[in-house]
Amino acid sequence: MPEAPNNLLSSHEKALEYIEDVTTNAHDIQKTVLAEILSRSAHVEYLQRHGLAGRTDKHTFKNLIPVVTYDDLKPDIDRIANGDTSPILCSKPISEFLTSSGTSGGERKLMPTIEEELDRRSLLYSLLMPVMSQYVSDLDKGKGMYFLFIKSEARTPGGLIARPVLTSYYKSSHFKDRPYDPYTNYTSPNDTILCLDSYQSMYSQLLCGLCQNDQVLRVGAVFASGFIRAIKFLEKHWVSLCNDLRNGTIDPKITDTCVREAVMKILKPNPKLAAFVEEECGKESWKGIIPRLWPNTKYIDVIVTGTMSQYIPTLDYYSNGLPLVCTMYASSECYFGLNLNPLCDPSQVSYTLIPTMAYFEFLPLNNKNAHNNNNNTNIDQQSLVDLVDVKLGQEYELVVTTYAGLYRYQVGDILRVAGFKNKAPQFNFVCRKNVVLSIDSDKTDEVELQNAVKNAANHLEQFGASLTEYTSYADTSGIPGHYVLYWEISTRGQTQIPPSIFEDCCLAVEESLNSVYRQGRVSDKSIGPLEIRIVENGTFDKLMDFALSLGASINQYKTPRCVKYAPIVELLNSKVVCSYFSPKCPKWVPGHRKWCNNHD
Repeated sequence: MPEAPNNLLSSHEKALEYIEDVTTNAHDIQKTVLAEILSRSAHVEYLQRHGLAGRTDKHTFKNLIPVVTYDDLKPDIDRIANGDTSPILCSKPISEFLTSSGTSGGERKLMPTIEEELDRRSLLYSLLMPVMSQYVSDLDKGKGMYFLFIKSEARTPGGLIARPVLTSYYKSSHFKDRPYDPYTNYTSPNDTILCLDSYQSMYSQLLCGLCQNDQVLRVGAVFASGFIRAIKFLEKHWVSLCNDLRNGTIDPKITDTCVREAVMKILKPNPKLAAFVEEECGKESWKGIIPRLWPNTKYIDVIVTGTMSQYIPTLDYYSNGLPLVCTMYASSECYFGLNLNPLCDPSQVSYTLIPTMAYFEFLPLNNKNAHNNNNNTNIDQQSLVDLVDVKLGQEYELVVTTYAGLYRYQVGDILRVAGFKNKAPQFNFVCRKNVVLSIDSDKTDEVELQNAVKNAANHLEQFGASLTEYTSYADTSGIPGHYVLYWEISTRGQTQIPPSIFEDCCLAVEESLNSVYRQGRVSDKSIGPLEIRIVENGTFDKLMDFALSLGASINQYKTPRCVKYAPIVELLNSKVVCSYFSPKCPKWVPGHRKWCNNHD
């Protein structure tokens, strides 16, 4: 296997050579990775249970080991969480659990991990700037202003830490004690990132970013929504921030001693800068506020794939169209790969999976069970294909076998093959498999819902209004059930929006949905008229606060596009100010069925 670069001290040339090597030798590396995982775990209970003890060949592995979901593994994970230290899933000790955001179902998943996984995550991070520097010059001549946050930790009954993957990374020595590198130099001191109080962390990171504004070359957060949240925070608190810039002080609300000390090492009285920020923030329009305040910014580094794509217009507004860069693809289960063409249009983002991260398999979505069937007994174990055998243009569900004890685990991400880097495929992220609306035989996925909502929201523009956030709910309390959309509206104009316009929005959503849905509405009468419920401004902030109170991470949080968890539905319903229904059935032509992503 090619030698991995020696973390952040490696030269860019060596990092790029590494990418070239592992993508060229993807087949052999994947074979080696699987053999390593199976030989290490030869005597773990899970593999013995399935008859694989001591066998490391791929053919036997594919024959004997089932494709599983989290629910299949939950009994074993619960045993580990409750203190069983025997080798159940992995031969190496489980060092902690990584928690998924869990915002749709209201339940956090616990992903087992081992200490050495930090090395793999660090390896992937070390490849980002060498790739980026091929496209953007002089990134070592300034700093990055990134809004990074941690979340409080929990402990399982057996004493293991459970926390989000980014919290795990930021609190590790890999991040805290990283050697100085001009390419990974941030405006935020570690203590501001490691502050548990999200208000103090956000305020101090913004203050540090503003006082070093001329050094900032790139800005970002994990998700687009998180970066926009920082800009909204600035809109609300710029007066206090300017006061601190002017006087070289920190607002008394920032009480964390470590944060105050870290900021004071950077902050000096600067009346000229304060006046500049005050003038820009005081203007009526915030269009282009990012390059106005941070004039040397070259790009915005955020995830804008999947549901995050809805934030692209807002980011373009605040940035005057600066490049939006998605650098990497990762999850709580595993870090997967990189975007090797980072300046591409957001709609064209593709990720190259790095073959050393895990053993990757792909479930083709022409398999009728692939999209929304949690009964894995019907999945043909042999139907999964290897990394180097996927076909251009085909959609797959990602399945991983990791060093930390996941075997043929369905991640739930739907990917489309967009091309190849040498022998390694490059994938577009299509959607999350489990974010769907369904009343009867209809299946509406995340991408389809988003497009339908976008089409409908266009009706608001003539009234100077826009849709700021939304989610959905399959209401089956009545017969027939129906789709409910919760909309939060921003109104800039004085003209009141007539009820008929919202009814038009309801119909526009229905007209944009697939033929199976429309057949259910028109012919089968199995689906009732779609409903839009308008909620109070600030409702989705309260939804986020609720999710955070359940243990979601501020880094990982994104608005769920489909909600099922009763307390979340109750919260949304308590904020409804008015509701509207589709006034008539959408168009549907008998005998015509549009083939959608779910291949109904």
